[in-house]
Amino acid sequence: MIRSMTGFSRRERSAEFGALSWEIRSVNHRYLESFFRMPEDFRALEPDLRRLLAEKVSRGKVECSLRMDWAQPGSAGPVVDEDVLDGLAGALATVTGRLANAGPASSLDVLRWPGVVREVKRDPEPARQAALELFAEAIGGLVEVREAEGTRIAGMLDQRCRGVSGLVGEVRQRLPEVIAAQRDRLRERVAQLVADPDQERLDQELALLAQKLDVSEELDRLDSHIVEVERALGSGKPVGRRLDFLMQEFNREANTLASKSADGDVTRAAVDLKVLIEQMREQVQNVE
Repeated sequence: MIRSMTGFSRRERSAEFGALSWEIRSVNHRYLESFFRMPEDFRALEPDLRRLLAEKVSRGKVECSLRMDWAQPGSAGPVVDEDVLDGLAGALATVTGRLANAGPASSLDVLRWPGVVREVKRDPEPARQAALELFAEAIGGLVEVREAEGTRIAGMLDQRCRGVSGLVGEVRQRLPEVIAAQRDRLRERVAQLVADPDQERLDQELALLAQKLDVSEELDRLDSHIVEVERALGSGKPVGRRLDFLMQEFNREANTLASKSADGDVTRAAVDLKVLIEQMREQVQNVE
């Protein structure tokens, strides 16, 4: 099964600490290139996130965005430190007992005393762990989408390969007729120019003509490339670069076939081959 490099995945999760959501988008790219957008509380996770991504994805430009809505913004709120408060109350009682003119301390004054009130910071660790788990789920969803698109591409490539195979068969069947027709044409031209031609020289020219028009090797290589494409489609591994190379080889053989053509049917087949190959090449650019 092959995979496309394009896809989208979104996963969400809610818990006591708040709501998490991951969005992952991937598009074509020669290599794996990843970008992460996330709150500062989660930046420490980036090495682990990149590792998880690389385990499942080998090519593509991948953008990963994390949204975090905390249940409480910033902290769990102010908390009175009772030990500090008890100590302060004892000190105030001592001062009041010794100084006749000491005024009472207001509650606001007490709260302003350093250490009486402290902010309890939220613990981001549970949210971080949940973000890692949710990211793995989102990557799984992305892989599913890319595999589904890859299945569609594989079907298209298989269909075009069958088309290429059919054209190769037509040219192979037509080739003996083309060579025979060109030989007859050469004999007619020689007969028009020379009354008594040198038969040995004529045979040599006919052999050279047959060699020039013979595209059997090109046809065999096209058949071989078809087999390689089918093998790649069934490998279950990332094969985008290999398929891209095979498309170049397909195109090279089709160009040679067109350049050697001395027959309208063969020329038409070469043009049709190039159309099919270009259609495959465009789709192969999407394959991981």
